[in-house]
Amino acid sequence: MFRSMSSVAVVVAFILASALPAFAGGLYVGEFATPDMGAAGAGSLARAGDASTVLMNPAGMTYLDSHQLNAGIAPGYGYVRFDQDSDSPNIASNNGGNQSGLIPLLGSSYVHKVSDRFRAGLGIFSISGAALDPKSDWAGQGQVQNISLFTLSFVPTVAVKVTDWLSIGAGPFITYATLDWKLNALTPGAGSIKFDDLDDWGTAAFVGVMLEPHESLRVGMTYQSETKLTLSGRTKIPAALGNPNTKVKLPLAPAWRMDLWWDATDDLAFSAGWAYEQWSDLSNTAIDLGPGETRVHLGFKDTWKLRGGVHYQLNEEWMVQTGLSYDSSALNTSDRTAALPIDEQWRWGVGAMYDWTEHTTISFAFQYVNMGRSNVDIGNLKGNYKDNDLFFFMLNFNFAKLPWDGVATF
Repeated sequence: MFRSMSSVAVVVAFILASALPAFAGGLYVGEFATPDMGAAGAGSLARAGDASTVLMNPAGMTYLDSHQLNAGIAPGYGYVRFDQDSDSPNIASNNGGNQSGLIPLLGSSYVHKVSDRFRAGLGIFSISGAALDPKSDWAGQGQVQNISLFTLSFVPTVAVKVTDWLSIGAGPFITYATLDWKLNALTPGAGSIKFDDLDDWGTAAFVGVMLEPHESLRVGMTYQSETKLTLSGRTKIPAALGNPNTKVKLPLAPAWRMDLWWDATDDLAFSAGWAYEQWSDLSNTAIDLGPGETRVHLGFKDTWKLRGGVHYQLNEEWMVQTGLSYDSSALNTSDRTAALPIDEQWRWGVGAMYDWTEHTTISFAFQYVNMGRSNVDIGNLKGNYKDNDLFFFMLNFNFAKLPWDGVATF
């Protein structure tokens, strides 16, 4: 049973990390249903072009001249298939088919102009649905049968323009998460282990800085502190163990990120970014099934990211963009399970922004995510994920003039 608990900790860590409003890299995702998906997130910390900067870099709010509202949706589809090696112990079992499916993503944000130098903002982000749902009786059912998740995160922020070239913003990430998850016990015929409504609230500090050393160059930097989560709820375990209270401790990684935005000409801009996430803090975690804590080795390691983008203003109404990003792997093959099928990650995005009216912008984007080959060789499962892809289609609206524009400021 406790070998199954090791798999439990890995899956919970992955699901919650993916659900938190954060930036792509390691175990965090970067799909916010914002216009920056069109450049694979490149430049998102330094663009500061609309209210979505609340989620990216709160210091960028000082670059907005009025109250603004941003809302987007990015429905996605996952194609995740496992292929067993010929010498896998479970070669007679099926591979689980497509283990992913529809991925609904939503994001919205609001910026309020308090005064010429002060701004206040609120961002809301959500992801819900089945993360992994392989077909029954598949080879990796001892690691995962199905998982469903709902999260809702709030990001209240404030920002101040300290000088003409320096702005600072800050606020907390406040996230609620609830998880249902089922896997087979490793002992044949012993039944299933099911986690019912494990949930918790977690908070992380979020600080952003915007520098403008030249009118054509902006530098955006953010720091996100560790998020301490302790998921708790009932666990249904076969045999005589009953339904014990369960607690899983999950410290989610602190992260440092930076983006550059360079207006090379009036029509052409380039962006580039870097990030570092300290996932080694989650190398070991604790699970409490009632009798006491059990330390579990997860094997996570620190990750880094590189990304770049190109943005071109076609005319007064249309701007097009594209970008590419790379994330290093958070796991070695020896620590990866079927419940966490990610490796090195590549993202490619292409998109456009259309100024529908003087104060309303509509953005469109397509983003492709490859989560790597993800070799698995642990327990009685051996193989890889040659098909390990996500596809997102984003639609976003930004309203730069609201009915109360100019009201409630000082």
